[in-house]
Amino acid sequence: MRAFREAVEAQDLDAAEALLAQDVVFSSPVVFKPYQGKAITAAILRNVVQVFEDFRYVAETSSADGRDHTLVFTARVGDRRIDGCDILHVGEDGLVDSLMVMVRPLSGVQALAEAMGARLDRIAGDAPSA
Repeated sequence: MRAFREAVEAQDLDAAEALLAQDVVFSSPVVFKPYQGKAITAAILRNVVQVFEDFRYVAETSSADGRDHTLVFTARVGDRRIDGCDILHVGEDGLVDSLMVMVRPLSGVQALAEAMGARLDRIAGDAPSA
């Protein structure tokens, strides 16, 4: 999804948030249970841009119907280089209703989990229920 990619690359989190459905489901690479709702997903995005360094998308694929997208990225968390992908599904209204993030290698996931752990706990506690 070009608009989401451009918003994240520009760190325009207001624009990225505007592309999220109210009931978007965010699946994190570091927690078992998905987060549901626009507010918490936007809060996670706002925090992860502070954790990722040297972030850039390197590839993009889309399904024939334009509803499923994969954005492949590289970044750094501390001294760990990571590779990952954002897997997005777009609902009939054109908004992202599912966002799953996958990250590798394990040492990168562990660094991400450590860096985001306290942030995720805090924002999950602060976010309104969906």
